[in-house]
Amino acid sequence: MLYYLFDYLNQNYNLPGAGLFQYISFRSALAFGVSLLISTIYGRTIIDKLRSLQIGESVRDLGLEGQQEKAGTPTMGGIIIILATIVPVLLFAQLDNVYIIILLVTTLWMGMIGFIDDYIKVFKKDKDGLKGRFKIIGQITLGAFVGLMLYFNPNVVVKQKLPVTKDIEITSSTLPTENFSNALKSTKTTIPFVKNNELDYADLIAWMGEGARDYVWIVFVLVVIFIITAVSNGANLTDGIDGLAAGSSAIIVLALAIFAWVSGNIIFSNYLNVMYIPNSGEMTIFISAFVGGLVGFLWYNTYPAQVFMGDTGSLTIGGIIAVLAIAVRKELLIPILAGIFLAENLSVVMQVSYFKYTRKKTGVGKRIFLMSPLHHHFQKKGYHESKIVTRFWIIGILLAVISILTLKVR
Repeated sequence: MLYYLFDYLNQNYNLPGAGLFQYISFRSALAFGVSLLISTIYGRTIIDKLRSLQIGESVRDLGLEGQQEKAGTPTMGGIIIILATIVPVLLFAQLDNVYIIILLVTTLWMGMIGFIDDYIKVFKKDKDGLKGRFKIIGQITLGAFVGLMLYFNPNVVVKQKLPVTKDIEITSSTLPTENFSNALKSTKTTIPFVKNNELDYADLIAWMGEGARDYVWIVFVLVVIFIITAVSNGANLTDGIDGLAAGSSAIIVLALAIFAWVSGNIIFSNYLNVMYIPNSGEMTIFISAFVGGLVGFLWYNTYPAQVFMGDTGSLTIGGIIAVLAIAVRKELLIPILAGIFLAENLSVVMQVSYFKYTRKKTGVGKRIFLMSPLHHHFQKKGYHESKIVTRFWIIGILLAVISILTLKVR
């Protein structure tokens, strides 16, 4: 909203300083600052309100040290992250930008699913919360919306770097715009660490015939649905000990901010020889607000936690990360960038699958880990949860650095 106000004042009255709002870097800094203030200052008020409403965590007895002390800790704290993200975005972002619209819908939709799940757990005293099939339906619905918007919306386009030939001389005076093709619709994405690092989803069905490419949108939507479902569930599983999900997510999102900035800036896209995605740079403002919300939430969520994010936060975080990665054409990088989420997911799948297999074969189920998800395995081994979280953060930082290196190393 303020973006449009200062744009009007700049164009019509030449108000000193109003032109700063044209710069994504300036608005991103404001978004981060406002988000951090909201999450830290008003976060305390929200926590007190949750406590007064007796919205406390119901803890299952898993035999973990310090587990019972967490019973009654306010949950649904994801509301803090959501509010701290949405308010600065409404103030400083271009609200007609298609990527901002998609991210706002993602935040509200996944937040609603998580809120319903937490509400059932707290007020209906049902520890299972929202039935799994309804969560999946909600994730599929969001995935279909995101996929269709990214495929059919005319403002979602890319410009690709033109190949250098003998007939084209690139000099220091050559404008970056001259090095890119015209804006075009594309289902291409980026393959990390590969020289010719682009994959077109249309190529996956090209073998079906000449007209098959007309139906590539179906493949694209299915891929988007799978990624959103997998990443949101991975974030949900990671939210098991104080500060793990919020801290790991902040690291992942900061890396995605760099990708969004580079992809949305024609100069950096030209220098790094990557796809230029017009209008995608605006996502940096959303990301800045989101990081501010996560960092502010961490103020109260680090050990010993004063509030838990609940599914209201974890499902929302996973959905946002998935959509950001897809929007900047880096979804194939998720196994590396969001490696913590992947490890948590795989630990559960491996544990359950192996237990069922061995029980069927021998009559006695066996386990690979002492407990899953993976962070509980280390708790069972006697590590303090703050040490587990810190080491997971370090691994997350390493994975983020490796992911960023893919901009140049290929």
